[in-house]
Amino acid sequence: MALTMKVPFLTPCTKLTTVSCSLSSQSLKWKREYTSVMIVPTGIGAAIGGYAGDALPVARALSSVVDCLITHPNVLNAAMLYWPMPNALYVEGYALDRFAEGLWALQPVHQNRVGLVLDAGIEEELRVRHLQVADAARASLGLPVVEYIVTDTPLKVEKWVDPETGQSTGRIKHPDSLVRAVQSLVHRSKVNAIAVVGRFPDDDTDDVDDYRLGMGIDLLAGVEAVISHLVVKEFQIPCAHAPALSPLPMSLSLSPKSAAEEIGYTFLPCVLAGLSNAPQYLVMNSKSMEKGCILASDVDSVILPKDTCGGDAVLAFARNEKKKPLIITVEENETVLNDTADKLGLEVLHVSNYWEAIGVVAAHKAGIDPFSLRRDKILSVGSTSFMPVNGHSISREIIS
Repeated sequence: MALTMKVPFLTPCTKLTTVSCSLSSQSLKWKREYTSVMIVPTGIGAAIGGYAGDALPVARALSSVVDCLITHPNVLNAAMLYWPMPNALYVEGYALDRFAEGLWALQPVHQNRVGLVLDAGIEEELRVRHLQVADAARASLGLPVVEYIVTDTPLKVEKWVDPETGQSTGRIKHPDSLVRAVQSLVHRSKVNAIAVVGRFPDDDTDDVDDYRLGMGIDLLAGVEAVISHLVVKEFQIPCAHAPALSPLPMSLSLSPKSAAEEIGYTFLPCVLAGLSNAPQYLVMNSKSMEKGCILASDVDSVILPKDTCGGDAVLAFARNEKKKPLIITVEENETVLNDTADKLGLEVLHVSNYWEAIGVVAAHKAGIDPFSLRRDKILSVGSTSFMPVNGHSISREIIS
């Protein structure tokens, strides 16, 4: 600790002066940084986070409480809208799973070289609109979008709803075309982050009415995840997707949760902003430890909807034998899934809403048992040993 003190030499005639202490802000950090992971899976109709960036306010509030927030594009993307959070890490879903499993580390960066892949199936006018967005991001935000490429074959995006789970999913019929385009950008322009814009089939207005009213599921989201997973798995670099669509007719009954997607021609701005300083992904080895990377063992808490506990990342965190983070499930954020902690035998802390979740995180960060903030939730301390009391032996269980 850097501590300087000015103490005057005292004589009978000396006027007593104030002792001053100079402490640098760095010297006050006696505890390690607190890291939270916020997960809202995509394409599952989450009540909060299932629409156009409607989980972003939760992320903003949570980021003000923790030192580091790790989350994914579905939480931070809001089409034409986004919000810079210096302590938030924009991590694609496949990468987040590998991170949680301890296979990959996250390396924070100051800036990435972002490459843009445009689907050859995008019409010329719509392609120009997306290129204008990229130029605007470079000129107005200073984002490092260095080059674009058009795929050599239309990707042919297909989407549907899984009849078993009720979540949206899909595929691209020509994944090799996407891989070739990314490979060209990586080798030729040395990009280390990729934004993909695929031409999605235009829906009948009736098919998206529920979504525009803040109900149902995002029909685009599932296959968007398929696209970004492909790139991240193949190249181990950050990637996010923005769909190219023809504008829908104006609706007079539009939910605020979906409105961010109605205010422009593209969904690309938030993707470019997120990728511009997304952390790089490093396969775990000794070098990862030396470069100041963030590891799964650094995570202190995980926040997610109550019925989404079956994902790879959550299961990996919950079953971590060396250091299991506090896992908080939120009842109010309902989805079409039913993967609850009880069904999977996971130990979690269940809360009613994100107000409570953020309060629990604040207490946990402060080193306080969250239950001590509740009425009559702290019981007498227990013991697993046999102790003689008035000549008799009794056994008491530890209160968890």
